[in-house]
Amino acid sequence: MGTEQISSTVGLFAALSYGVSSMAMVFINKAVIMQYAHSMTLLTLQQLATALLIQAGRQMGYTKSKAIDLMTAKKLLPVSLFYNANVAFALASLKGVNIPMYIAIKRLTPLAVLVAGFFSGKGKPTTQVTLSVLLTATGCVIAALGDFSFDLSGYSMALTSVFFQTMYLVLVEKSGAEDGLSSVEIMFYNSFLSLPFLSNSFSFLVILILSLVMGIILNFTMFLCTIVNSALTTTIVGVLKGVGSTTLGFVVLGGVQVRALNVTGLLINTAGGVWVVSFIPHILL
Repeated sequence: MGTEQISSTVGLFAALSYGVSSMAMVFINKAVIMQYAHSMTLLTLQQLATALLIQAGRQMGYTKSKAIDLMTAKKLLPVSLFYNANVAFALASLKGVNIPMYIAIKRLTPLAVLVAGFFSGKGKPTTQVTLSVLLTATGCVIAALGDFSFDLSGYSMALTSVFFQTMYLVLVEKSGAEDGLSSVEIMFYNSFLSLPFLSNSFSFLVILILSLVMGIILNFTMFLCTIVNSALTTTIVGVLKGVGSTTLGFVVLGGVQVRALNVTGLLINTAGGVWVVSFIPHILL
């Protein structure tokens, strides 16, 4: 097996693992938010658990991450700030936005990444990629117009989350390429730069523990996918998992009131997402 083929296989595995983890995380976070209102507690506990596990793994020789370096920490501080802002706004938006519409809004991230990439000198994307992303955005707008449970605050937070997600993915891609940092090292720095908060409740803690574990898996696969492939590939995989999440979101954790305009918009949004996904093999190679 040639080096190029191995690289493509690793990239595909990273993308698939991120997609599965991301899809599961949406429903787990929604379940936590339904039982516990303080979303920042969830975010900070995830980061604390991640930092402790990576540090323990480094001490026992299971990971090859380097010791904490002050200069590296300063460089990655913006990544941590944008990451935590993204998750904080995303978790907060889940309080007022149903899962199908949340997924539809998050599908706007590839559009934001394309725009950011264009202005950062990565060049103009192909016409097909541009049209597929615009179709996704159009579907999102139509679906929002037909959303019975429209919540301006929730939508605003979800859109703000899209902005912050775009920024940290672009920075992660840049850090991996320019500084030679591994996905574990970026995840470690990102984690210990966050502050911990604690809470209690047995039923909540059961879901919270699952959320912490999935949060670690999601962060690792996300950083791995972005470094091995690109920021755009990571957002496209997010669109792919959104197809399944949207379908399940109609019936799981409260479901959604069905309205023709809303469903039509979600179908258009999903079609645009699937169209975007068709370009993944070309992006990976």
